[in-house]
Amino acid sequence: MNESPAGEREARHRRLREAMAAHSLDGLFLYAAGWRREYVRYVTGARLGASFALVFLPLSGDPVALVASEEDRRAVEETGWVTDVRPLRPLRLDLPRGLRRVGVAHLELMPEAILAQIEEALPGVELTSATSLVDAVQRVKSPWELEQVRRAARVCEAGWEAFVRALAPGVPEYAVVAAVEHELKRLGAEDNFMLIASGGREVMGMTPPGERRLQVGDLVRTELTPQVNGYWCQICRTAVLGEPDPAQRRSSELFLEALEAGLAAVRAGVTADEVARAENDVFRRHGYGEYCTSRYTRVRGHGHGLHPDETPSIVEGDRTVLEEGSVVIVHPNTYTPLAGYHVLGDPVVVTAGGFEPLLATERKLFQVAP
Repeated sequence: MNESPAGEREARHRRLREAMAAHSLDGLFLYAAGWRREYVRYVTGARLGASFALVFLPLSGDPVALVASEEDRRAVEETGWVTDVRPLRPLRLDLPRGLRRVGVAHLELMPEAILAQIEEALPGVELTSATSLVDAVQRVKSPWELEQVRRAARVCEAGWEAFVRALAPGVPEYAVVAAVEHELKRLGAEDNFMLIASGGREVMGMTPPGERRLQVGDLVRTELTPQVNGYWCQICRTAVLGEPDPAQRRSSELFLEALEAGLAAVRAGVTADEVARAENDVFRRHGYGEYCTSRYTRVRGHGHGLHPDETPSIVEGDRTVLEEGSVVIVHPNTYTPLAGYHVLGDPVVVTAGGFEPLLATERKLFQVAP
């Protein structure tokens, strides 16, 4: 059942409609594909399981949900946010007359077969991508949404504690991840996106867990991201199995300096570019600027919410303005020749004067006795 307060549905639908009106849209399709179901969950409040779903939200009037399974039909009906629930096949829209311009969120992911049926149902209507419109609406969280992210953060920290407890010589990576998954599920997590890497300076990035067995002297890195009641929260940390060597200590110091510089730049009104530049400038100042490029790293952070990797991307050149009430993780994760790939990052709520930290876990290189 949906746990949100009574006004959450109305507030979300109102915000979407205000954005639609500002962009001269008469209606909005929100498409869910595979693991990118966040738009439909935002409108319906429902946790879906099938590969496809669709919602039509008119500028005025009641929305319509089209689902691909009986389980998803029940999930949407149980939340009560959308009462008109229909099968996705056959696509039966019965849309209002007079539509001229309709947005499609996740148009870029929509299969041609579904898009063709929409076009057939809307002859002469202009269809345009509304992905960035919906992203912008979802970036600013309601007080209830922020509480869900805080709940996810507490589960996230418990997952990290389980990760550290599982580290020992001879333990395979998959066993570490299994221990974390057990703890997260025990605490009510719906899902978990997680990457891991173990080894030394040769490690260039993180992957799903493999069969490699931990050794004394390894750095063990993870991005650990549980989902609680729809909302994701991530922790990025690195541990060393045994006593850290001087290069590992220096790497830890470098990444802590970069993380703190990025966090110091966070506040409402700054751009994603400014936060990324603050992080990267630390690496440039210490002679590691080349490792800020796309050859070695993807982003210096990103948004959080109903998707684990929301906009904005914290990268140089992204001019998205951070707004009060949005959630981002700042993480200067990259490779350097000091000690290989290193990860360190914290999620925060953006405030008018700075940020609210979501984690209490120390920002350090964790040391685990073998």
